[in-house]
Amino acid sequence: MYGTGMLRGMGVTIKHLVDAFVDDLRFLGQRYYNAGSLNARQGTRGRGVFTVQYPEEKLPVPERFRFIPFLLYEANADGSTDHRCTSCGICAKVCPPQCIWIERSSDPETGRPIPTPTRFFIDIDICMNCGYCAEYCPFDAIKMDHDYELASYERIEAHIFDKDRLDKPVEYYAGIRPTEYVDEENARAEEDAKKAARKAAAAKKKSVGADSKAAAA
Repeated sequence: MYGTGMLRGMGVTIKHLVDAFVDDLRFLGQRYYNAGSLNARQGTRGRGVFTVQYPEEKLPVPERFRFIPFLLYEANADGSTDHRCTSCGICAKVCPPQCIWIERSSDPETGRPIPTPTRFFIDIDICMNCGYCAEYCPFDAIKMDHDYELASYERIEAHIFDKDRLDKPVEYYAGIRPTEYVDEENARAEEDAKKAARKAAAAKKKSVGADSKAAAA
């Protein structure tokens, strides 16, 4: 009443303005795109309100930030690559907007399916970045990327990612999601250890049985 609300609003604006300038002095004029300064200013130590001058300045994305999926492969010492994807098709089945297409092929000699996709496509204009494909993949072959700058002047070929554009090494995934990568590798190591223990127990049981039969004979 009588303009008091407007005055209070202007007071809040002026306070943010002053706090932003004081924060600049407190951080000695560090630019916002500096990762350490930006993280601090976005946390509890930061005061005031500031504008990030994109694209020169960019906010760091959280580790669990997800955008377009990509496929993982492991590079071998001899230069060859092992793709984790077995073209099982689970990712395409669980995809809500149905933006994933997989083309499979079979071995001409045996007639059995080849456990790697012949062609793999993702339409990034349709993808809703939900992460279901990565969550349901039983082989940890598909993960969510951090690259969100995908705008282009062409909306057909440029926005339909094929296998060549989707393939990325495991080291890339470890770089953008280090915590998840370590957790997955530990879980995989534990599972391998359990399998090895089961095999060793079965082999020991078989050996004991063979010795018993030999002794009885």
